[in-house]
Amino acid sequence: MKLVQIENLTKKFGDLTAVDNINLNIEDKEIYGLLGPNGAGKSTTINIMCGLLSMDKGAVKILDRDIKKEAYFTKKNIGVVPQDIAIYEDLTSFENVNFFASLYGLRGEKLKQRTMEALEFVGLSDKAKEFPKGFSGGMKRRLNIACAIAHRPKLIIMDEPTVGIDPQSRNHILQSVRKLNSMGCTIIYTTHYMEEAESICTKIGIIDHGKVIAEGTKEELKAIVTDKNSVEITVDASAEIKEEDIKNINGVIEVKVSGNKIKINSYREVSNLDKIILYFTSNNIEIRNIETQRPDLETVFLTLTGRKLRD
Repeated sequence: MKLVQIENLTKKFGDLTAVDNINLNIEDKEIYGLLGPNGAGKSTTINIMCGLLSMDKGAVKILDRDIKKEAYFTKKNIGVVPQDIAIYEDLTSFENVNFFASLYGLRGEKLKQRTMEALEFVGLSDKAKEFPKGFSGGMKRRLNIACAIAHRPKLIIMDEPTVGIDPQSRNHILQSVRKLNSMGCTIIYTTHYMEEAESICTKIGIIDHGKVIAEGTKEELKAIVTDKNSVEITVDASAEIKEEDIKNINGVIEVKVSGNKIKINSYREVSNLDKIILYFTSNNIEIRNIETQRPDLETVFLTLTGRKLRD
């Protein structure tokens, strides 16, 4: 089931085309990473999905409902964790979550129960009566998440939820994302930390200049930028390496020897690591270390966009 369907979405601000005919399909229970440099069109797309901006052209459906025709239904099924922390520091943690949950129609005992469940989920139930003005940045971000999930939305949009926080809080939030997903939530996740996207996202779309320039799983995106697999093998320093023998192994393109390190490039579609290892063992060459070398997500991003995330 496609939980989010975006078709030919376009938004202009004067002469600037912020979103240029974007098409996206996000499956139910997916963690979809929406990545792009600043100014690429991510926030505009998200704001249109949430009903905060009108679109110039195109259509957006959430749970198969048009967001313009059934705005109340679609908004009720979205939870938003904004990049800028959106909590009231003169309200307690409980009062913050209670207020935001009440906006979705929760009342009475059910409202109280959902509020406490959300606080417990983010590890702040013991801080229910405390004011967030004294909280750390990580605790405030966790409270922000609690405010977004108390009404149990089907779709949660998290816009850089780990900016400027300590590693422990970041790890807690990433674990929360995984847990929400395991509970059946679909999550759209934007981040400037490539290792986060690589760790949690099941599918990734890269936006630049208002267009989707690449989309797929992490492995599919990595395959776009290279047709090679590389392995670096460290051997005993006294070993004698015959490059030509390694080059004769099926699939090997290139061999580079530097001291006791041998870098071997092979065609990606050829699985030959077992044959490479066999060459060394059959020639009584001691292998000290084997390291496969594939592009990471940041390399993919920079290759496709030609610029860093925070340009």
